[in-house]
Amino acid sequence: MSQYRGQGTSAVSYRPGVPPIRFSLRRTTKDFDAGFAAVREEFGVPDHHPARVQQEAARRAREFRPGERQDLRDLPFVAIDPPGSRDLDQAYFAERQGTGYRVWYAIADVAGFVMAGGAIDEEVRSRGVTLYAPDRNSPLHPAVLSEGAASLLPGRERPAIVWRLDLDADGGLGEVVVQRAGVRNREAISYGEAQLRIDSGSASAPLALLREIGGLRHEREQARGGVSISLPSQEIEKDGETYSLVYDAALPVERWNAQISLLTGIAGARLMLDAGVGVLRTLPPADPEIVESLRRRAAALGVNWPADRSYPDFVRDLDPDTAEGAALLTQSVRALRGAGYEAFDGAPPAMTGHSGVAANYAHVTAPLRRLVDRYGLEVALAAHEGRRPPGWVLAALEDLPEIMGSTRRRERGFERAIVDLVETIVLGCRIGEEFPAVVVDRHKDKTTVMLREPAIVSRAANGRHAQLGDQVIVRVAGADPATRKVELEVL
Repeated sequence: MSQYRGQGTSAVSYRPGVPPIRFSLRRTTKDFDAGFAAVREEFGVPDHHPARVQQEAARRAREFRPGERQDLRDLPFVAIDPPGSRDLDQAYFAERQGTGYRVWYAIADVAGFVMAGGAIDEEVRSRGVTLYAPDRNSPLHPAVLSEGAASLLPGRERPAIVWRLDLDADGGLGEVVVQRAGVRNREAISYGEAQLRIDSGSASAPLALLREIGGLRHEREQARGGVSISLPSQEIEKDGETYSLVYDAALPVERWNAQISLLTGIAGARLMLDAGVGVLRTLPPADPEIVESLRRRAAALGVNWPADRSYPDFVRDLDPDTAEGAALLTQSVRALRGAGYEAFDGAPPAMTGHSGVAANYAHVTAPLRRLVDRYGLEVALAAHEGRRPPGWVLAALEDLPEIMGSTRRRERGFERAIVDLVETIVLGCRIGEEFPAVVVDRHKDKTTVMLREPAIVSRAANGRHAQLGDQVIVRVAGADPATRKVELEVL
């Protein structure tokens, strides 16, 4: 079983508590092939890499020489990823260090395979990110690199950029070391398997520490005022020859693992700002008007929001399994808009912070799947070594924010179109049927409802009198896969 959630995440086989809701479409994958192909064509998503790019990638993989590197092959790294993943950007190891901790985070050394100005470099600048779809993906780099020579596959010796992050007893970041090294990832396990081992007490010491370290970092994020939206994501699962729509919430281990990535990004931003050069991931503070609107909506729904309780603290405690919580969480996403990238060489930009992380932050952990990380890693290496970044990095900095901005917009549109397509196919065989739903958005004259089963979020007609958080019944009036439009009527 595989699962489409954007960003390459997948289904898990073990989940404590209530399992995700699943609704079988009872149609073969052939019913979807033409639709997925049409979405790819609409968004200009390439089906393959040009021959010259593949040829260069094969040659670079074959001729790669690791050069002088620290030998860290004895460290028992483990990669925690969706099941079946082969584009492994990161591998983790941790140990106790006095009263604190030492985290080792190995990142795929993509720059060692991509020649600046070459065919691969030109192609990946046009792509920006890996795009994931239920039937197949459009990888940023050719598979010979992204799923082969550059990927931190288990049991293989691989070049990596390794972060050594020292933490105190409370999870506070101390010394940071960044170095090129040779590593050997011991194992690749799914989030579900990692959660099972941790919960059962069978996890290795480093994996067991992930709960402890991730928990401490999460507490520090809360203390800083970071915002985590816990609304379950709308996903597409492929099981054999059928697809399903599900809502799926993150496992605790996914959040702990994410904290290691965030920690590394915070360390990277610190190095960049100290060196006076780099590219930051930024997000402006929540718009006060949107926050005030959310307060009014909470009051209308009868949800208590004390005047002295901050927006992050309020959002963090909302329960997505309640009608009121689902509605308010959907609304709260509006306050987290405006994310971007800020490149600088000299004085720092006017905005350096990321309000979701509540810290300065940089993307430096996913170079196989995201273009900007390759540059960020080179800046961090240079900053740690007290030198200027390579010329090819400096030459690219000015254009990176625009490249990544347009790339991310295309990515969001592509992912939404894929989900819209599957929604129309799901409901196309349910015309005239009625389903319970919750009103999760009211904006001007548009009403958005969330169906629990099947897992659909869509606009509805005849909903002008429905209020935010209302539990309603909707009828499927139409669903057209060609236009990806669903017609729901609130009864």
